[in-house]
Amino acid sequence: MRSLIPVSVRAGIVVTGTEVLSGRVQDRNGPWIADRLFELGVELAHLTICGDRARDIEAQLRFLAGEGVNLIVTSGGLGPTADDMTVETVARFCGRQLVLDTTLEAKIAAILRSLMPDRVDFDAVRAANRKQAMIPAGSQVIDPVGTAPGLVVPGKPTLVVLPGPPRELQPMWPTAVQTPAVQQAIAGRTIYRQETVRMFGLPESGLAETLREADKRIPGFRLLEITTCLRRGEIEMVTRYQPDAAGVYQQLIELLREKHRQHIFSEDGSRVDDQVALLLAGRRVATAESCTAGLLAARLTERPGSSAYLTGGVVAYANEAKVQLLDVDSALIEAHGAVSEPVAEAMAAGALRRFDADTAIAITGIAGPGGGTAEKPVGTVCFSVMLAGGHTLTRTVRLPGGRDDIRERSTTVAMHLLRRALSDTRETS
Repeated sequence: MRSLIPVSVRAGIVVTGTEVLSGRVQDRNGPWIADRLFELGVELAHLTICGDRARDIEAQLRFLAGEGVNLIVTSGGLGPTADDMTVETVARFCGRQLVLDTTLEAKIAAILRSLMPDRVDFDAVRAANRKQAMIPAGSQVIDPVGTAPGLVVPGKPTLVVLPGPPRELQPMWPTAVQTPAVQQAIAGRTIYRQETVRMFGLPESGLAETLREADKRIPGFRLLEITTCLRRGEIEMVTRYQPDAAGVYQQLIELLREKHRQHIFSEDGSRVDDQVALLLAGRRVATAESCTAGLLAARLTERPGSSAYLTGGVVAYANEAKVQLLDVDSALIEAHGAVSEPVAEAMAAGALRRFDADTAIAITGIAGPGGGTAEKPVGTVCFSVMLAGGHTLTRTVRLPGGRDDIRERSTTVAMHLLRRALSDTRETS
């Protein structure tokens, strides 16, 4: 749901790269830049992706300029090879000559020399990379993080030209934003507040109904710009508003608490992964996985510092592995099936013992596409969180989607069960 808010500054993004256009490489830059623009109070008008062809890049630039945007941000195409043509295309679009920046050339040479072994013909390498020091006349250089510099080209619209690798692009962004040309381009922006609420276990239709009710009950509700997204089985609700609509937002939060208190797990934007990490401080956790085959352990280790609490995990896919690695009684599997709550609990207990942990979580399920039965269809997954001292939380759920969806959503359910079990223990201690 989006309510109409007048916006005075608009921007467009052009992501270049045939590998991105074809889907071989996921676009990580477009969404990241979009979030940074929203934080600045700049409305994103268009995000386009095009291949490494000069005519297509220029067509995107002309389209966005025709839409009246104040700022265009490009990513990709700044390397030394023939298919890296963003800079020369931007220069032609802006009507500026390409000139050699000798200071930039020296910086790139110093970077290259530090990366090259002594036996390489450095002069040849430097000559091949001289292209990266050719810039549109009058543009401002953003020092490279890799070997490709960024550029800010003043004008109407102003262009910010950034490299493709996210590890290079992202550190350059703050410098680009502070340049006089960009500051002038976004000078008329509206400063927004942005809040994120996360919910779990609530269907999108349930939230949609509540937002329709809010539209009727809360005066000024349309001053809020609300977007909702289902990610990893959770609902993410992002709300932007001008500071004078803070009271309206507070009324919305109160209505959400009234309707969905049991489903809201974050009002400050924190993710369940962040919350679980805090709850695991001072603890030792182990995993026992069947259908997810290590995805939960991988998710727990996505955060730096996870070695402080994750001791290890077992992927026990086959029944024999459950018996041999986790000491699950084969009679238990025969009586209840591998996908069952008793087996999930036995797997968790086995992980506790094997890793001398105080917290364990087990997952066993049917991810499909085969293997389902009338009693246990595809998507049936059993979970068990077990804490040393006897507290156990065990659940069976039926998850929708294909194999990948079921496996990924299983990790989300597991994280929420872990959060709930640890929170309950903290509250009663």
